[in-house]
Amino acid sequence: MVPEPRPARRTAPPRGRAPGLGAERSLQEAGARLVGGMDEVGRGALAGPVTAGLVVLRPGTRRGVPGLRDSKLLTPARREALVPRILEWCASGGVGHASPQEIDGLGLTAALRLAGRRAIAAAAQRGAPPDVVLLDGGHDWLSEPGAGTLFGDPVPAGGEHEAHEWVGTVVTRVRADMTCASVAAASVLAKVERDRIMGELSAGWPQYGWDSNKGYGAVRHRRALEEHGTTPHHRLSWRLTQAPTAAGPRTIGDGTT
Repeated sequence: MVPEPRPARRTAPPRGRAPGLGAERSLQEAGARLVGGMDEVGRGALAGPVTAGLVVLRPGTRRGVPGLRDSKLLTPARREALVPRILEWCASGGVGHASPQEIDGLGLTAALRLAGRRAIAAAAQRGAPPDVVLLDGGHDWLSEPGAGTLFGDPVPAGGEHEAHEWVGTVVTRVRADMTCASVAAASVLAKVERDRIMGELSAGWPQYGWDSNKGYGAVRHRRALEEHGTTPHHRLSWRLTQAPTAAGPRTIGDGTT
């Protein structure tokens, strides 16, 4: 006897209210042709890069991506499924990273700027750098500070894309990742890409649990730091532990065994 098919399981809809396009339309009506939303991930992690995502809208975009929310409200599977839909929906998208060594050498704010400029460079390679960037939060970490500062010096090369000499306008908006579709989409691109990197790094350094904690200060991660010390993927300037580094007297391997 053939068993009756089970009814399809319905997954719960994403939490939270869907982000809209009101802020992006206002910027377009004020004269911006290409409006991009940007968000970052990895700011508070102990290991791994800081990552910025950028999504540039087509002029006149009126609808968002079904199921889109800020990346923190979505499961990993939903985020992965949204990536091709986002890239089909937007004029261009890009992701940029700054390494732990760049964070240590430049400071976190300048490293965020470097990651953001690399995301702009990635979007520019796809033919659509933004005129205006709508940035999540109340602090503009993307704009260049005044001349004569450390950050006026040339930024180091590296990563998939070089930093882009972008001249545009930055508009900050608190909770834009929750309310603005372009920023929510950028948060998804950034989160998926950085999670993939941390999963790959975890294969070489399984003691730290990066496949699950993504480099943040979870209990397992901190215990591994106390026991084994740091790795080349940690942000050493953050004084994470007094234990010897993985490259020091108590080595735990180079991540290849």
